[in-house]
Amino acid sequence: MHAISFIQDLAVLMLVAGVVTVLFHRFKQPVVLGYILAGFIIGPHTPPFGLIHDEETIKILAELGVIFLMFCLGLEFSLRKLFSVGATAFIAAGLEIALMLWIGYEIGQFFGWSNMDSLFLGGILAISSTTIIIKALSDLKMKNERFAQLIFGVLIVEDILGIGIIALLSGIALSGSVETGEVFSTVGKLSLFMVVALVIGILLVPRLLAYVAKFESNEMLLVTVLGLCFGFCLLVAKLEYSMVLGAFLIGAIMAESRQLVQIERLMEPVRDLFSAIFFVTIGLLIDPTVLVEYAVPIFVITAAVIVGKVISCSLGAFIAGNDGRTSLRVGMGLSQIGEFSFIIAALGMTLQVTSDFLYPVAVAVSALTTLSTPYLIRVADPLSQRLAGWMPLRFARVFAMYGDWLRSIQPQGQSALLMAMIRKILLQVLINLALVVAIFFGGAYFAATLAGYMAPWVSHENLQKALIWGGALLLSLPFLIAAYRKLKALAMLLAEMAVSPEKAGRHTVRARRVISELIPLLALVGIMLLLMVLSASILPTGELLLVIGLVAAVVIVVLWRWLIRLHSRLQIALMETLEHSQDQPHH
Repeated sequence: MHAISFIQDLAVLMLVAGVVTVLFHRFKQPVVLGYILAGFIIGPHTPPFGLIHDEETIKILAELGVIFLMFCLGLEFSLRKLFSVGATAFIAAGLEIALMLWIGYEIGQFFGWSNMDSLFLGGILAISSTTIIIKALSDLKMKNERFAQLIFGVLIVEDILGIGIIALLSGIALSGSVETGEVFSTVGKLSLFMVVALVIGILLVPRLLAYVAKFESNEMLLVTVLGLCFGFCLLVAKLEYSMVLGAFLIGAIMAESRQLVQIERLMEPVRDLFSAIFFVTIGLLIDPTVLVEYAVPIFVITAAVIVGKVISCSLGAFIAGNDGRTSLRVGMGLSQIGEFSFIIAALGMTLQVTSDFLYPVAVAVSALTTLSTPYLIRVADPLSQRLAGWMPLRFARVFAMYGDWLRSIQPQGQSALLMAMIRKILLQVLINLALVVAIFFGGAYFAATLAGYMAPWVSHENLQKALIWGGALLLSLPFLIAAYRKLKALAMLLAEMAVSPEKAGRHTVRARRVISELIPLLALVGIMLLLMVLSASILPTGELLLVIGLVAAVVIVVLWRWLIRLHSRLQIALMETLEHSQDQPHH
């Protein structure tokens, strides 16, 4: 009987969604709003009677919709895109998210809502909707204009920061407090996990997908992709992070594979089906009495979203050196909320830390801001011209001087090349150190399990700790040696820049040598001290540490070249994967 009831619900859901979305398509409105309206029509709050009987099963399918939505968002994300977005995206996204988090919290407090409701409202308002913006820009045939490219850059940065917000809100909801130390700890662990997951994932997953693709079977590739997606989501859930993070990360890893276009084509119908169910489920939860009761907060929040995002994104784009017209168009294009907001609102409900009214309020604000987006994008140009006409000449001259000054301070020629080299070396050092820290964290995390395996042979607890810590150190050696060599190259570069023959005279060579030897050595000592602090739970006694140090020194001396070769192979494999992915057309 349960099966028939479920099929009946699914039939009603998809038929009503189909009819409503056809109408929305005809009237050139976002299909997402059509799905939400369809859910509202068949929902339990709409008279004369509810058409859905098995809401729980529908909600489980909706959770699959969230996973596929975030997975496909990850597929459209690319590390190369992130590195190439430039200052505008980072400044505009950072400013927008900080301001909207604050505005959301203050509005919640103004209406007398709880701290958790206010905090989640800030998260709901922080991120703009990728789906709605891309749809609006496509309909207006503006996707290839410069301001649209800047908007896409901001959206890429927002995706990463949005994942961080979800992880932070989950942590705060579970602990029930907002402590600065706790926030920094969560952000640090999340960043470390993301770096390690991306590096290891990019080394392994594209190779596995390339192997499966050799069989030229779409079915085999689709099943493998879904298996990896759910498997990685499960791993992330076991590590006490949100499954949303797992879905996005595995999507971003697969975005670096040669099979990206094929995967996107195979996943599109799966994503469309389950994300349709997700958006319809959002409609099911809308209670019209709540919308009437909270009409004033809905309109206040809608106005705050539009005004706050226009100001913060326009200001961010302008600070980064764009002209006033382009900056305003960026701000107008990003002034709405969408799928991320629904996911954050759903998170609050799932964790049972937010009030029931917050979800329908978020949906209503999203619907209003979505409807306004195409009109705001259209009106941006004439509005910027009108503002330019109203602006006093003195202000216009100051803004023009600011733009000229920004262009003049950008490094040119050789200094630009040096800065690029320093950035590249620092990035490589950070990636290697992230992998080292992850190995030691892994050792500490699995220490109890490993100790259990060792117990029959090694009963002494301190000796068990020494073996686990020593094993982590030996596994880390290729990355520590690579970090040391990169730091040495950086130190030599800095020594060349800092010590000139005019100042140091005949001591130039000696001074440069001292700097180039001292910096990497001090950095390595600092790294080892940091590792000892981070792995305090598995740190053995001083005598055993000395023994481990001597063994590691012998291994380094004997296997130095082999360790360098091993790391070089890993680095080449990583770079090859990223370079192949560059040739793939991203949508």
